[in-house]
Amino acid sequence: MKIPLAWLQLTKEKSRLLIALAGITFADILMFMQLGFRDALYDSAVVPHKGLNGDIFLMSPKTNSIIAPVGFARRRLYEVLGIAGVQKVQPLYINFAPWRDPVKRGTRNIMIIGINPEQQILAFSGVEENRWALKQENTVLFDELSRAEFGPVASQFKAGKKVFSEVSGHQVKVGGLFKLGASFGADGNIIASDLTIMKIFPRLNPSLIDIGVIKLEPGTDVDPVIRAIREKLNLGDVKILTREEFIDFEVNYWKSSTAIGFIFTLGTAMGFIVGIVIVYQILYTDIANHLPEYATLKAMGYTNLYLLSIVFQQAILLAFLGYIPGLAITLFLYSNTAAATALPIMMTTERAVTVLALTIVMCSVSGSIAANRLRSADPADIF
Repeated sequence: MKIPLAWLQLTKEKSRLLIALAGITFADILMFMQLGFRDALYDSAVVPHKGLNGDIFLMSPKTNSIIAPVGFARRRLYEVLGIAGVQKVQPLYINFAPWRDPVKRGTRNIMIIGINPEQQILAFSGVEENRWALKQENTVLFDELSRAEFGPVASQFKAGKKVFSEVSGHQVKVGGLFKLGASFGADGNIIASDLTIMKIFPRLNPSLIDIGVIKLEPGTDVDPVIRAIREKLNLGDVKILTREEFIDFEVNYWKSSTAIGFIFTLGTAMGFIVGIVIVYQILYTDIANHLPEYATLKAMGYTNLYLLSIVFQQAILLAFLGYIPGLAITLFLYSNTAAATALPIMMTTERAVTVLALTIVMCSVSGSIAANRLRSADPADIF
């Protein structure tokens, strides 16, 4: 059974091989983490959008993201009711206010989602079962996937204790739990009725809403309704979006209007470059140390193409050998990061394949650069 020459060269000096694998593993982990954080940013940003029970959405043209909405006239939403195919409309309020930890008494900004509790507008787990509680005065639902800095609200509520807190200095009672999750824009979330929202923020204009949610009759085609709405609301003070456009709108905000998406993409590129440099140094040193052997192979009649294939075989072997521990360590880091940050960071098949492809390209580029050293492997000069 023949053992490939590339494998023999790699394993001859095991310490150098381990250093090379450590470098590739580090580069892979860096790319995995940067891509993981970037995707977690986009995924967490649109969880509220996906949990809204609607087909068409209205917002102010001045709104750049739902974490910083600009209000528009409530009457514009109700003007839609006369359009064929529209089943119901529902106003949505979004705001931020300091939440007081009921135990440590510290404060931290929390996102407040205001709804009419008579309507089924939110599809998050736990909302429908506890929606009735919002009809009680000064009662909210607490997101049990919020960061721990908001206090042991979920654990106390599950233990049967009555949980009271303050939102912007206004006392509220936790009437139930739901699951939404933290994001880069909001560390935690609560749901309140529209009346409670007005008590928490007494200066809010009741004639303004932040998001208008439109539910269509089952089986209704969205496009004709969108055209009818645009014809009726033609003053330019309302932006009209389909469900897909509403989600893309938020993702594009984080991609293009903030530096966070760019930073994570840049971090991925830096990991790729670091990997190229590390693999190049290893392969170049290996070629330089075995230059007489390569010259001997040339003298025996082996072509430059065969010698180049040896270098590329080494590069591919390094790619796979470094990728495996990088993937294993990343799975561990993802699990711990998700637990510590409450962000939806997890391994996906697409990301695993992407990083594997980047690793192969990274090592191949290093191999092609290092292979230039083979040109000096001239038997006449060496011997």
